[in-house]
Amino acid sequence: MGTGKATHHEGFRPLITLNEARACDDSDPLAHFRDRFVIPDDVLYLDGNSLGPLPRATIDANRDLVERQWGDRLIRSWTEGWMDAPARIGAKIAPWIGAAADEVIVADTVSANLFKLIVAALRYDPARKVVLSEAGNFPTNLHIAEGAVGCVPGAELRVVPRDALKGAVGDDTALVLLTHVHYKTCERFDMPAWTARAHMAGALICWDLSHSVGAIAVDIADADCSVGCGYKFLNGGPGAPAFMHVAKRHQERFGNVLSGWMGHAAPFAFTDPYAPGLGMERWRTGTPSMLAMAAMESALNTIADVDIAALETKSAALFDIMAAAGDAIGLECTTPRDPAQRGSHISFRHPDAENVMSCLIARGVIGDFRTPDILRFGLTPLYLKYEDVWRAGAELVEEVRSR
Repeated sequence: MGTGKATHHEGFRPLITLNEARACDDSDPLAHFRDRFVIPDDVLYLDGNSLGPLPRATIDANRDLVERQWGDRLIRSWTEGWMDAPARIGAKIAPWIGAAADEVIVADTVSANLFKLIVAALRYDPARKVVLSEAGNFPTNLHIAEGAVGCVPGAELRVVPRDALKGAVGDDTALVLLTHVHYKTCERFDMPAWTARAHMAGALICWDLSHSVGAIAVDIADADCSVGCGYKFLNGGPGAPAFMHVAKRHQERFGNVLSGWMGHAAPFAFTDPYAPGLGMERWRTGTPSMLAMAAMESALNTIADVDIAALETKSAALFDIMAAAGDAIGLECTTPRDPAQRGSHISFRHPDAENVMSCLIARGVIGDFRTPDILRFGLTPLYLKYEDVWRAGAELVEEVRSR
């Protein structure tokens, strides 16, 4: 692995031994999923999961799309599965978030979908003008929210610290916009409790599931709407299409401000006025990128038979191994220790985090740095072995102690 340097890890007392980690791998019910992904031999891939690895099935799926569907079938492919892809792929995401198949569609980007939903929520009850979100939320969510409220006269984006959110939900709140798992700390919101809280105040709630779907159990239950990306834990590839969900009870009343032709009730009638499509079809805007759609669908097929309970159990165990490494060198863990209160990555604070991570990457341990002082490690149960996380923890200990 990595540079091939001898690593002795002197004085490192891990939670379990290397042999015990290997024994965990031998009995791991998820172990066979690793072979479904392309994992380079010379790295331990603990990226915070801005890009999941390549599913082996995606190679053949995209070859088929390029050579047969595009190369041979040409324009005929639009009526042979391409046009239906957004709804078909959305239905494959639905079980991962606890939604009905006809409540999810794959389209555009997280940012574009957030914009659509924020404007729809502000138009839902014109008497409510405030979009409420958390300070320190994933930045693009706040940036998009700024732009969206600017398009609705009198609307306001109100951003408050996490511990002030409860008191900030009021009679003027149109939408509570929250990210289920925080991208830095990995802290998880109690989704049912927050959804109920928003509804008690008469507000709608929108969840960003980008940092949770595919790694931990998600149940959107009574939530009004949600968004998520395809390139993290769903392994749909760089720039993979995003998905969005709208509860069935809102589908006819919510309108898509980006009213493109693919969301039209009759896109090939080519009429001047816009008439929204039925259900989730109205949330389509432009022509889908079928190369990206094919990769996304093959990735979802790759993980369709995952036991989510086993996924969460392994995620918690991998966390404990990495947390023990951080504890051994006195790193502050900014991620909650209670599995019910976190997602599937772990973050540590270090004053020289950027350089530490650069050196770890040079050693073959790929994690990531988040400004100003966060070392972040993705703990993806599908393709990571217990031994991988044990070795990554040992490398972290050695790198920090070397300083």
